[in-house]
Parts: sequence; structure tokens; C-alpha cells
Amino acid sequence: MSTPSVISVVDDDASVRAAMNNLLRSRGYIVHTFASAEEFLGSPHLSDSCCVIADVQMSAMNGLELLASVRMHGCTAPFIFITAFPDESVRARALKAGATGFLAKPFAAPSLIKCLDEALERHRGGVGACDGAKGA
Repeated sequence: MSTPSVISVVDDDASVRAAMNNLLRSRGYIVHTFASAEEFLGSPHLSDSCCVIADVQMSAMNGLELLASVRMHGCTAPFIFITAFPDESVRARALKAGATGFLAKPFAAPSLIKCLDEALERHRGGVGACDGAKGA
């Protein structure tokens, strides 16, 4: 039996965090939510996250800055960006920086799940947090 994937959700909107938490837990994922990029970076879940779902626009550190910081820490987990302000230039920058998905809010739950499933499947083929249970 495989270990459930750990998904970290970083969004400054409490209602988005709650909705994502409920959706992802109902799909069997272990979910950690964070109100800011700084909160996530200071958590122990940076190293065990199999995927990060982050808002693009947050105060202090935005999602693209978070992605750069996470990569500097050596974390290779896939990133899916969500945003209420879809902009093609931001989308292009996010994908160029290594994001595996970019969804405009509001998005349908099946769209997020499909994007997440694809990101996790691609990542499992490489090296990273989702290669298996820690310590295994």
C-alpha cells in the first residue's frame, strides 16, 4: 500500500485554504495549509511536500518568488499556481520558472485534481519528495 501524497497549499485567502483542504483530503491526500509563503518556508513540510499549490499574488512574497526560494532550498516538488488575476505574461513566467500547472480562480474541482494527478505522476518518475515514504 502506498503512502498518501503530502500536498501543501499556500494562499492568503482562508476560504480558499479551507476549500482546498476539504477537497484534497476527500481525495486521500495529506494536506498542510499556509497563509503565506513565509509560513510555508518556515515549516517542516517544505521537505516532505509532494506538490505545492500556491496563489500567485500574495503579500510580502508572491508565488513566483516562493517557487524560486523553494528551488534554492533543493525542493523539487511540482508547483501548481492558482490565481484570481489570470494574466498570460504571468502564466508564461510561471511555466518558464518550472510550474507544472496554472489555474484561474474560480476553477472546477476536477480541473485541479487532473492537474494535481498529472503533476504527481510526472514527478514520481524523477527524484524528489514523492519517490516514496521518507526513510524507506
